[in-house]
Amino acid sequence: MSIFAAVMTGRGTGAISTIQLFGDKADTVIKRIFKPATGKPPALKPGKILLGAISDADKIIDQVVIGCEGNNSFAINCHGNPLIVEMIMRLLRKEGAELITTEQLLAKSLTQEKHNALTIEAKLAMLNAKTLEGTKIIVNQIESGLSKKAAQWLQNIKALSLDEITKNVEQILNASRTATFIINGCTATIAGPPNSGKSTLLNRLAGREKAIVTDIKGTTRDWVSAECRIGPLALTLIDTAGLDEKLTTSPKDAIEKAAQQKSVEMLEQADLILLVLDNNQTADQLDKKLIQKITGRKVLTILNKCDLPAGFDTENLPEILGKPVRISAKFGNGIENLLKKIQDMMGVVRFDLTQPVCITARQQNLLEQLKQAKSKRKAASIITELLNGHA
Repeated sequence: MSIFAAVMTGRGTGAISTIQLFGDKADTVIKRIFKPATGKPPALKPGKILLGAISDADKIIDQVVIGCEGNNSFAINCHGNPLIVEMIMRLLRKEGAELITTEQLLAKSLTQEKHNALTIEAKLAMLNAKTLEGTKIIVNQIESGLSKKAAQWLQNIKALSLDEITKNVEQILNASRTATFIINGCTATIAGPPNSGKSTLLNRLAGREKAIVTDIKGTTRDWVSAECRIGPLALTLIDTAGLDEKLTTSPKDAIEKAAQQKSVEMLEQADLILLVLDNNQTADQLDKKLIQKITGRKVLTILNKCDLPAGFDTENLPEILGKPVRISAKFGNGIENLLKKIQDMMGVVRFDLTQPVCITARQQNLLEQLKQAKSKRKAASIITELLNGHA
């Protein structure tokens, strides 16, 4: 087996970076490039923590702490300067290590340790989890969660009916949709007529000024994005140009027309649509084409500018848009209630982080197959593949 090295921490300048070295005779590489602070030969035993320096010949690259995580598995903790990290990686390559990605190294090391497929996938998924809650969901799939549930199915396959397994699978798939939002984050497109306060709302939720705000209709021509945390959700907010049917049919302004088309595309990609309407205007502000485009989607209607005299009769609001949340994005009134409504619509309120969920396309595909299994023999084969990666 070869020797592999990968940077385990994110790109950019940080206080500490971690480089993982793994593979047959990785210890010989460490002995060649590492000089212990004690001056004695390093004792490379699992569990040992070593302080010293990484050197290329007589040239010291950096002071480091090395964790001996197992036989021929080492974590080199160096200063986070990207130049230092690059120099150490070049040295490892010169010493015979193959430089690979974090995901590739983790997959190789986990396979070597003979973990099952669900454990390997969970370990890989943790590298990209957007929130602490998302990480907890993933961790819980290793010893309990989906691993435990699949093992129970396999152990009790003779006693269980196919209907019972199907019911379990449907519950897992339903919970997985919400879990995906918590693990990977979700996107909310802020849509609505021009000058309804969409940019003001984005700035309010983002906690800083990201979008230009004026009283001129159509100020936002291009889309603007911002990141925010709402409970367990990492939410990407997209502020779009106000949708106006007149602008899409006008041949005079190609920029406006392109902005309108981009807004439509953002609507189609969104996990949630925040439809912002102007409380100070009449219901005529609602564009019929916009209503058509968001029908059947997850939509939260927001009645903004509630600090101004009401001109909007909510009785004329189409039923598909639901009951609006009243806010003043400018002054912050009703924002807390809006945040609760967003979490409720995304299904994350009181979501059980320990329940079984699928976290990869492979897992989802196999669970969908399990739902359709016509015999216990077929079901057992699919469950075995779910656990082990092969039938």
